[in-house]
Amino acid sequence: MIHVLIVDDDIDSAETLRALVSNEQTSVSTAHSLLAARKQLALQQPDIVLLDLMLPDGSGLALFDTPQLLERSEVILVTGHASLETSIQALRLGAADYLIKPINPSHLQRVLARAMKPAAIQAEVANLRTGVARHGNFGHLWGRSPSMLAVYEQISRVAATSVSVFITGESGTGKELVAHTVHELSRRRKQPFLAVNCGAISPQLFESEIFGHEKGSFTGAERQHSGFFERASGGTLFLDEITEMPLELQVKLLRVLETGRFSRVGSTASIDSDVRVIAASNRPLTQAVASGRLREDLLYRLNVFPIELPPLRERLEDVPLLAQHFLSAISQSEGSAKRFSPEALKQLCRHRWPGNVRELRNAVQRAFVMAPGEWIDEHWLPAPLAGTAPSAPALQPASLER
Repeated sequence: MIHVLIVDDDIDSAETLRALVSNEQTSVSTAHSLLAARKQLALQQPDIVLLDLMLPDGSGLALFDTPQLLERSEVILVTGHASLETSIQALRLGAADYLIKPINPSHLQRVLARAMKPAAIQAEVANLRTGVARHGNFGHLWGRSPSMLAVYEQISRVAATSVSVFITGESGTGKELVAHTVHELSRRRKQPFLAVNCGAISPQLFESEIFGHEKGSFTGAERQHSGFFERASGGTLFLDEITEMPLELQVKLLRVLETGRFSRVGSTASIDSDVRVIAASNRPLTQAVASGRLREDLLYRLNVFPIELPPLRERLEDVPLLAQHFLSAISQSEGSAKRFSPEALKQLCRHRWPGNVRELRNAVQRAFVMAPGEWIDEHWLPAPLAGTAPSAPALQPASLER
């Protein structure tokens, strides 16, 4: 049975929450102050804590100082006084989500339905870290360089929260893979992950694609259409190259992020939005704001937790591992095993990879096709470019047998 602790100084509000949460699989207790909440935590460790921000003896955030709270309990901030800053502060302290009063019952149920014990998420992260040590991959991401280990640590910390993430990095560095990894480690993993390239949508159709439209709302709208926000309900929406989004749409996106509601084109009815937004750009963000391609207020709303991906030229020690990963996948799909010669691996590490990981993958694919025998040598690989950095250590030939 799941045990829920409701911490709220408003007795009526606490009883309303109790009524919404109570069922045959759930036990509920209430506390109306920090002191009472600490006593309840000592008596019975809850699986979920619905925590009010404003309490008579202090801020609800002070409860995060309680030993072992976040190791055993899922904390959800529930308040009528939350600003964006305090909600973000709670999420950074370890809260899994937040709800604004008056509580939307359906939203509350969705939040509770995806609740997970913190220990379960920590175990998954530990398994991924073991994968890095053994095989060199953190889920779909590959590399053991210090810069990639830092990225894995950031993903591990932010995935379990509902904090907005902004991923930056050059084209081809793997921003969508990072977003997908965040989703798969989050409590939303069982719901959709939708990736949208904002630069690939016609400006005339952008609002319809993002928010949907009603039948007859414009010429050619022959039926009702659900937009990305609707189709990603309960899950994650990845907005890649968000600086390509028209400015008038950025205003509407900001409104959705602030209110949690949107409307289809041609409709006056608003729809509840329960979507985590992850944004990405290959442009420097300050430059994008200065050039008028990204609204500053939208940047602040999205850039709560920034993750910057390093270019491949700054982690050349990962090139042999990545190349071998791509070669193994291609060999398996083609039904024909091939291997790199030591000289080929050395040459891969002397290239500067302006196209990053995507360029490396394409180079391995071409070399596989062109190499006539079992071994791929340097003849079929990109030549070193001028100004190449010193070569990184390559994998030993023995390790290539695995």
